[in-house]
Amino acid sequence: MTSVATQKETATKPRSRKWIEWLIKLLVVAGLTWVIYKQIISRDNIDELWATFLASMNWSKVGWLIGAVLLIPLNWAFETCKWQVLIREIEKLSFWKMYKAILAGVTFSVFTPNRIGEYAGRVLFVKPENNWKAVVATLVGSFSQLLVLLSVGLIGLIYFIYTFLELETYVLQGIMFLGLALVALMAFCFYNIDLVVPIAKRLPMADYFKRYVKHVNVLRNYNSKELSKVIVFALARYTVYSMQYYLMLRFFGIDVALLTGLACIATIFLLQTSVPLPPLMGLFMRGEVALFVWGSFCSNELSILASTFSLWIINMIFPALLGAIFIVNINVLKSLGYESKDA
Repeated sequence: MTSVATQKETATKPRSRKWIEWLIKLLVVAGLTWVIYKQIISRDNIDELWATFLASMNWSKVGWLIGAVLLIPLNWAFETCKWQVLIREIEKLSFWKMYKAILAGVTFSVFTPNRIGEYAGRVLFVKPENNWKAVVATLVGSFSQLLVLLSVGLIGLIYFIYTFLELETYVLQGIMFLGLALVALMAFCFYNIDLVVPIAKRLPMADYFKRYVKHVNVLRNYNSKELSKVIVFALARYTVYSMQYYLMLRFFGIDVALLTGLACIATIFLLQTSVPLPPLMGLFMRGEVALFVWGSFCSNELSILASTFSLWIINMIFPALLGAIFIVNINVLKSLGYESKDA
């Protein structure tokens, strides 16, 4: 009798948790829907932006738009390659499964502050016992992307200041010195990332969080060669994203030379990253920074805002919609370790 009762109790557990499973998925879809409504449908100037988009849809410009759209999968493919290097020793996954994990992370990131939801999306596609290791690996990947962004952004900022702003020489030299010092420090930390392990274990109350702190040991797996590969993929992704931005600028009629455009784009990315904001304010800040930088080339504010807004849609919203489909079609609780494999 006891055995039968136990079997019945075990059988009812997955059913009792189904509502939690669907609640999580519903919240994800609701969060994404809210962002789309707030940022696109109910946007104050959406009619003007849409009119600007339609006005640019002619045969002489549509090629720029097609090029930017075709680069979407390549952008996230490089992010997948970067993550593949970082979790290779943690878990063996197919490229396609990792790609789905990346897009699931995009879904969570669009409605979470500073894109922290990106980590939650990715861990859904690894084994429960590897969830925290995957988070650590993702943090390393994010750090590599930040290092590339700051390095290239510093070059772009110096070019932009020297070419378009009238600043004293000593101010420019000061910015250059501080920027190089920061990049050098970050590069040292990145290539000595394993030093985090002994530091983490000496932190106050580390003993109380042993089950989490132990996962930083994964940092010992990375050697200089692997970390250099990560940097290469981060730079490749940065280049693709920058080219997408440039193509959108040309689509909306902002005529700027390629190298000058890429330098200004690097400046914009650097300035945007320097001010961490919630998702909704972050998009507003992108527009304000873009108006400041591209004002040197174009007086049409709608074209500038449309370029930035469209880039966000094709590189974030489109992948997020696809990522939401992947999330809906997986067992979230099982991925998080709250259901047995037989459930």
